[in-house]
Amino acid sequence: MNTTVHRKGRVEDHRLASGKGRYTDDLAVEGALWSVFLRSPHARARITGIDTSDAAGMPGVVAVFTAADLAADGVGPVQADMALAGPDGRTWAHTPRPLLAEGEARFVGEPLAMVIATTRDAALDAAEAVMADLEDLDPVVTLSDARAKGAPLVHADRPGNIGADWARGDWDKAGEALAESAHRVTLSGPISRVTAATLEPRNAVARPEPGGRIALYASHQNPPALRGALATAFGMDAAQIRVVGGDVGGAFGMKAGPTREEMLCFWAAKRLMRPVRWRADRGEAMQADEGGRAIDFRAELGLDADGRFTTLTVQIDVDMGSYATGRSLPMVMNLGGVAGVYTTPVIAGRVTGYLTNTVPVGAYRGAGRPEATYIIEMLIDRAARQLGIDRIELRRRNLIRPEQMPWEPVWYFGYDSGSFEEVLDAGIDRADLAGFDARRAESAARGRVRGLGLALCIETAGGMWGRRGVDYTNVALNADGSISIAAGAFSAGQGVETALIDLASEGLEIAPDRITYAQGDTDVIARGGGMGGSGAMIKCGSALQGAVQTLLADAKALAGEELEADVADIEYSGGTFRIAGTDREITLEAIAQVAGEKGVPLAAQGEFSPEAPTFPNGCHICEVELDPETGRFEVLSYTGVEDIGRVLQPQIAEGQVQGGVAQALGQVFMEEIRYGEGDGQLLTGSFMDYAMPRAKDLPNYDCSFFTVPTGQNPLGVKGVGEAGSVGGMAAGMSAVMDALAQLGVTDFAMPASPGRVWAAIEAAK
Repeated sequence: MNTTVHRKGRVEDHRLASGKGRYTDDLAVEGALWSVFLRSPHARARITGIDTSDAAGMPGVVAVFTAADLAADGVGPVQADMALAGPDGRTWAHTPRPLLAEGEARFVGEPLAMVIATTRDAALDAAEAVMADLEDLDPVVTLSDARAKGAPLVHADRPGNIGADWARGDWDKAGEALAESAHRVTLSGPISRVTAATLEPRNAVARPEPGGRIALYASHQNPPALRGALATAFGMDAAQIRVVGGDVGGAFGMKAGPTREEMLCFWAAKRLMRPVRWRADRGEAMQADEGGRAIDFRAELGLDADGRFTTLTVQIDVDMGSYATGRSLPMVMNLGGVAGVYTTPVIAGRVTGYLTNTVPVGAYRGAGRPEATYIIEMLIDRAARQLGIDRIELRRRNLIRPEQMPWEPVWYFGYDSGSFEEVLDAGIDRADLAGFDARRAESAARGRVRGLGLALCIETAGGMWGRRGVDYTNVALNADGSISIAAGAFSAGQGVETALIDLASEGLEIAPDRITYAQGDTDVIARGGGMGGSGAMIKCGSALQGAVQTLLADAKALAGEELEADVADIEYSGGTFRIAGTDREITLEAIAQVAGEKGVPLAAQGEFSPEAPTFPNGCHICEVELDPETGRFEVLSYTGVEDIGRVLQPQIAEGQVQGGVAQALGQVFMEEIRYGEGDGQLLTGSFMDYAMPRAKDLPNYDCSFFTVPTGQNPLGVKGVGEAGSVGGMAAGMSAVMDALAQLGVTDFAMPASPGRVWAAIEAAK
């Protein structure tokens, strides 16, 4: 049997939609203390002293901790470690990040002290009484500031504020190829900084548990990884620690890694041997959550006389924020996507990370993939305009053909499968580009300017190129005949629970309602990949399939014993084992009872590590309409055709594409984190200043799939979690620039908010 279950709705929908979600902040813990953080009001300041005496004596206050208390406990800096090989042979390491700032505060909102009291209000009042003696220093706010000669140093041991440097490709060869090219096209500009703005802000509850263990319940997307970070940071055996992630209202990469405040709650609970909780408000989240994107780039494309790509060079400067860690450079892991789906023979790329006095930057949905696609697709659009070649035709001339698969890595990524021209054609047909000229004329008749955006995108999923990912799944047959799944992957709203239950239902040929699901509790499953990299079904789904097959093999052996037949003669289908060619049979439920009576547990552990990542790819087409009198854009339509390999759950897959596109268009048209020039104060610290897209700002999406299965995993899936964000930013800005180009605007950087657009149009006049 190989029929995928396609249900309407998801297993988790009723629970979440009816208010029965199991979120961390819903956890009732008797006697829990509340923690509040005193945060730096300066982007850069020398800490000359912190007086906690007044705060410590206030009603309800249990403790006030500073960096000195961490040091007394032997707790040092905690960060995701980095060891990046640079082009000059240097290995770039992380900059130490103390859990509470020590010596110097490096961004507005950095935690200086932790106040713990019996109520949150008492902790808030006491935090105002903590007296921090801070010497305000000149900050480094922007990439331009960081690169400036003689700029202050964010970290004294990082000359030039360089946090890391990495390169790939032969730059000399690329330079020669550019010099010999018939045409050279350059594109440069920023890709703005954004924040995840999760529906559920970060929060945590830590408490002592029986047996001397400490448990941390947190809104986090990788509990097993967080447990490992806690064990390392506090010198504990992992067995002494339990980490639990319940339902999570959005994560997008930001709720990963060794997050500061959550780890401090754990440490405080361990030190006080009392439960301690924390919840960020929206202002704290804006100040302290890791940001995303935040790059400047310069790219150059060479073309021959026939419009075929000869070479591509890309220089990217990343605003790393105030600390360099292993989470600072998603561009390095995913820069391979800048090659796109094209046959460019010579490519060279370089990524330089600069330190600034701003909140650190980490992974945000796509994590370098949208930026890479944006660079190559916008560069091709510019080349088409400059050379007078239709942009679709220019892409066709340079596409990798199906007969060239597998595509060996010319520069970085190699692709195992794909049919890029067919995906392009499917997108063109579905978006009805044949009728676009008529639609553009209709807009013009109303005094509007219609823009068309198109982007071909490709990304790595399920692991980094050259670095194998791994995930685990446990499956058990219970005494009542039900099945229990414990997943190493983590669902933060994307439907993994439904997908894995239905996959097990398919493999076991039983109804989905006989299967229960658990995730995110290190007591239930100690190892796992968590959430990230669109890898849940690639790795965890494949591990589940293997575990189901092992479970059935063990159950078949037991059925052979009960039926007194050779196991080779036992068949299984529809939840029943039978001797081939006879009517002698035994059900899965009966086998469960037999196993219970004999004390033979029927359980299996699945593990899967793909030899190489997969490469989801797609064609995204966006149509916008511009009112040149106001600068306001309206998104009229959005079409996406994605090759995500085998589509296990069309409804869930489409939802993932739509969600990613919504985040991409939010960045294109309105979202941007801004800091004050000169002082580094956060200017976009609430939803009054940081614009988020509403339903009326977004179109009805038209999403479909073009299936080219991959052989990199037994399910043939390629991943879909980040697909919408990867194609959406390029397609959206492509449409914006197509409209603006008709009004003489040749250079424009997101966000395309009305005021900025209007000013660009006026300047072009």
